[in-house]
Formats: sequence, structure tokens, C-alpha cells
Amino acid sequence: MKSFLYYTGCFIAVLGTVHGAPARNSIRNSGNPPLRGSEDLLGYSSDNKLSDHSTEEIKYTLLPAQKEDPKIGSYLDFEKVDNPQPIRGDLGASDPGPRNYNYDRINSDKLAPPGTDNGQTINAQWPMGLSRNRDRYGSGNSGWARQENTVVMPDATKMAGVDMRLEAGAYRELHWHVAGEWSLVLNGSCRIQAVNENGETFIDDVTEGDVWFFPPGVPHSIQALDAGVEFLLVFDDGDFSEDNTFLASQVFSHNPKSVLAKNFDLPISAFNDIPEEELYIFPGTKAPKDIEEQNVTTAAGIVPLSQSYSYHFSEQPAHEVAGGSVKIVDPVTFPIATNFAAAIVTVKPGGMREIHWHPTSDEWTFFIKGKARATLFTAPTTATTFDYRAGDVGYFPQSNSHYIENTGDEDLMFLEVLQTDKFTDVALGQWIGSTPKQIVADTLKLPESALSKLKTEKQYVVAGSNVTAVAKR
Repeated sequence: MKSFLYYTGCFIAVLGTVHGAPARNSIRNSGNPPLRGSEDLLGYSSDNKLSDHSTEEIKYTLLPAQKEDPKIGSYLDFEKVDNPQPIRGDLGASDPGPRNYNYDRINSDKLAPPGTDNGQTINAQWPMGLSRNRDRYGSGNSGWARQENTVVMPDATKMAGVDMRLEAGAYRELHWHVAGEWSLVLNGSCRIQAVNENGETFIDDVTEGDVWFFPPGVPHSIQALDAGVEFLLVFDDGDFSEDNTFLASQVFSHNPKSVLAKNFDLPISAFNDIPEEELYIFPGTKAPKDIEEQNVTTAAGIVPLSQSYSYHFSEQPAHEVAGGSVKIVDPVTFPIATNFAAAIVTVKPGGMREIHWHPTSDEWTFFIKGKARATLFTAPTTATTFDYRAGDVGYFPQSNSHYIENTGDEDLMFLEVLQTDKFTDVALGQWIGSTPKQIVADTLKLPESALSKLKTEKQYVVAGSNVTAVAKR
């Protein structure tokens, strides 16, 4: 039989392990140390050990532009740099980690901001690649949807976006929204259909580069044609969520069958097989090639051409400028979209969408192709530079100045969307170029050689310069 002293000793040992303070040497010498250490580890002790691992022996190579004056702010292409560092001129220091090198390589202006950045503006960037696919997305491998709204960009209060894909023959089921829905087809083709409050019907086939708009409350459907389709949806409410869409399947499943029977003058049995859950995106019977086969009309007729819900923007030639091209669609030519104005901007390598701001609207931007960066300036002194890739959303508040620079080796293409009845902006270059030279000289201290070259007209997109080319090498 074990003695009382034996059990007492075990009990004390257990208490010492959990609540007490085993001696420092006992912790080091035990086979399996306890979860908690000794109180001896607090503060100074002659036994304290310092790491002999040096954080000063990091191997890295700086890009030439990192040795410039930080206020030059040349773009730093870290994508092929093994160990990019947060250094510009005499600013910053090496970073031994831990860190995510993938993020650092594609967000060089976050790792090593230009010396002109100051403070922190709103977060003007959201990659759709970080938006999870919606619950119950694309049954039968029919598609998917990812969204951006105030949940992920709290300051993007005026607009929200959805990137959606439908495989050939798949439907975005019959539905309507409280918000207005503006769309740009990114690739492929689809058939859109709607009925408005007057009973007027609408149907059209749209393809890559075309746009559509459905006003709030107008029910509609979308079906991918044989090539499948991907489209971008922009809503006039930053809080918009796909989860709050009014779906035909849900309207039917949440009304008593006796009420449905009375409403449609049908037997209750007609509703035995209606879906119990939403369909959202689902495979369907392929649309007939001849659109006339689906051209249903009512006594009210069809939607007047002047109020068409689609605009074949793909067929509009782009306006060419020195650094790329611009083309605009707004209520001037697409009247039904009463508060949506948009531009597709293409910027050649080294070029830049000139510094500008929009006096009456926030700007919601989607990057379609290429690499870019932009500096958002917020009065009086705050500026943050962001890096963008295809699939990213940018957001620039009303009257906050910004540019969008092509930082890649291919054409940059992006969409600018405004909440206004006409696409407008104020260009910094035109403002300064159209101001008396004496005022400009007294204010900005520009030399006469620079004043004589200022332009009085908007450039929209400016071409790359020798400065840009040198900085990127």
C-alpha cells in the first residue's frame, strides 16, 4: 500500500506543474515540458539567453529605382525579385520576415510606398480573387458568382459589383432587384429578357463588350448562348448583396399553393413540382438560335427602342489618344440607364490615365486586363498608392484625385463607372494649362520651359515617357 506521504507528494507535484513554478533547470531537463513555463522567466535574469541569429545578414538586391529620391516614386516591379525589400532611397529598412512574399511582389507600392504617399486613405482596392463564390453557386457545373460590396470595401458606399459566369445554356434564374443593374459582357454571349411595369417586353442577344441595364424592380432573366458568358454587374448601392435578390423560385415557394392556384387560375396540382430551394444559377435547355422564337409580346407591345435595356457598346469605335483609347457610354446615348455613366479605357505600356477627379460622383473601377497602379489623394494631405491586376476593383471617392498608370508590358484595359447622367471629369493637366501662366508660376514655381509646354485640352490617356522607361529597367 502506498503511503500518505507518497500521494501527498504526487498531489503537490501536479499542483506545481499546473499552478506553480517549476525551477528553470527542471523545465529544461524534463522529457516533455509543461504547457506553462516558470515565473523565473519573467524579466531580467543572469540566465537569460539571446539569439545568435543575425537579422542583418539578409541577402537582397535593390532595383535601380529603389536608390532614387523616394519622391520620384518610380514603379517598382518586384514580380521577379527574389527578396523584395521595403526600401526607397533613405526610407525604410530590410525585412527579415515572417511575410507573404507573393503579396509583396504584386503590391510593391504597399511594401515600398512612394515618398509622396502620406497617411492612409480609404482602402481603394479589392481583388475579386479574394471574394468567395456564393453559396449554392452553379448547380450542375453551370456557373459561379463572386461579389464586392461594403462588407469587403466599407467605404465603397455608392456602388457594388458582381463577376458572374454562366456555362453554355445555363440560366441566371428569373429575378429582380431593389437596386439598378448595369452590366458589361466580359466574354462570350447571352440572351437577356425582361418585362417592365407597363407590360412591355424585351429580348436581345448581347456579346463581349456590350452593356445592359435593368431598372430597379424590373424582372429579367439571363441565359448563356453556345459560347457561354461572363459578365460584370454593377449596382447603384454599395450595400447590395446577391443574397437579397428576389428570385422567381422563392416567390413561388413562399406563397401558399392555394394562392398560386387562384392567382394563375390553375389547379393546385400544377404546382406540385415547383422548386423548394432557389435555383440561382442552373443548367437549362439551350436557347433557340432564332431569337424570334422567344419574342413574346403583350397588348402593350415591346419596349420602345429609345428605352432599350441593351446597348451594343462592342460596335462603338474607340476614341484614340496618344497613350491609348477611350470610349464612353452614358444616358446621352443609352437613356434607360439614367444614372450610369461608364468609360472603357485602354492604356498602352508606359502610359497613364491622366490625373483627374469626378466632381459629382464616386468612381467604381474594374480592371479587365493588365497591371496598374493608382495614387488616391484625399484633401488635405493624405495619399495612398495601390497596385492592381486583372479582376481587381478600384474605388475613388467623389472629387478625390487619382491617375491609373500601366505598369505592365501589355495594354491595360479597365472600366470606369460613375453614378451620374453624363460622363465627366476634371483633368489636372487641363486645369493648370488653362490657368494664367503667372498664377501657375507664382503658385507652383514651374520654370518657363515647363509653362510653355502645358496643354489646354484634356489628354484622357497620356503616353509613356523616357522617365518611365528608365525607371522600370
